[in-house]
Amino acid sequence: MIDRRTFGKVIGVGAAGTAAASLIGLSGPAAAASSSSGLGAAETGTPPRTPHTGGGSFPELKQVRAGELNIGYAEAGPADGPVVILLHGWPYDIHSYVDVAPLLAAQGYRVIVPYLRGHGTTTFLSSTTFRNAQQSVIAYDIIALMDALKIKKAVFGGFDWGARTADIIAALWPKRCKALVSVTGYLITNREKNKLPLPPAAEWAWWYQYYFATERGALGFEQYRHDFAKLIWHNVSPTWNFDDATFDRTAAAFNNEDYVPIVIHNYRWRLGLAQGDPRYDGIEARLAAAPGIAVPTITLDGELDPFTPAGDGAAYRDKFTGPYDHRALKGIGHNVPQEAPEAFARAVLDVDRF
Repeated sequence: MIDRRTFGKVIGVGAAGTAAASLIGLSGPAAAASSSSGLGAAETGTPPRTPHTGGGSFPELKQVRAGELNIGYAEAGPADGPVVILLHGWPYDIHSYVDVAPLLAAQGYRVIVPYLRGHGTTTFLSSTTFRNAQQSVIAYDIIALMDALKIKKAVFGGFDWGARTADIIAALWPKRCKALVSVTGYLITNREKNKLPLPPAAEWAWWYQYYFATERGALGFEQYRHDFAKLIWHNVSPTWNFDDATFDRTAAAFNNEDYVPIVIHNYRWRLGLAQGDPRYDGIEARLAAAPGIAVPTITLDGELDPFTPAGDGAAYRDKFTGPYDHRALKGIGHNVPQEAPEAFARAVLDVDRF
């Protein structure tokens, strides 16, 4: 999920975003560029925790050959609108954005939500390709997707694996990234720092990472992949009252034959227990230096996310050198876009106006 660091609960909370009605009040990206944010003194109270049902869905998925992959993706909004690319995490899929995408599409954005490698309808073009999941190769997948769709530049939003991928693109390919919404801030992995132990409570939150380091864990994950994901959902989003239909809609994405190899390689690579592809050594060296991100950025933290660092964004503030805002979402856990879609969409609209 995210880089290892000193974790804790958010001490203070900031703006939690506004309701969907305020999004409808905007008249699209062009008008938004000249209007005020509309946030003002936003509500910071815990949002209503009504059951989240799995009724929403994307239109028919599209497929495109891009780099090593045939990438499956959902698309919403006008084909000629400014592009927003939304990237999911693990153990999630594109449906983390099923309520965000229509809000942005209604404002005139072309919204692209791809399945990451190993998930859903995204497949490898060759059976002999190394099932590599190091951080840089996933970023290259998204650059290849943009090239295949002839997208020169986009606003990026992401959480978990998706936030890391968006951070990498913003840091290394800023000409392709107009602006950034990053949940849990700066997530670019430094494998040398990952060798350092954390306090026991923080290590406990990463229990599955060590399980995956064993062959027993790999076998267990293969056998219980759906039960495993549901347990993670409950643990990292303790107040998110999702129903079985919501979970099952996403869990279908875990039936990809490359899902387990990709997930296992990702977590083993982070701990230095698996090698990446030498072709990406140069990029990984640049990422290990923790490059700054200069594009306009809004970072979001879920108050109840066990991976949210203490200090209301202070742990990563100096990594963002351009126009910047931080928002802590009270009563929200790890899956921010699905737990708080209005706040996430509000952040995308706002950062595009910075």
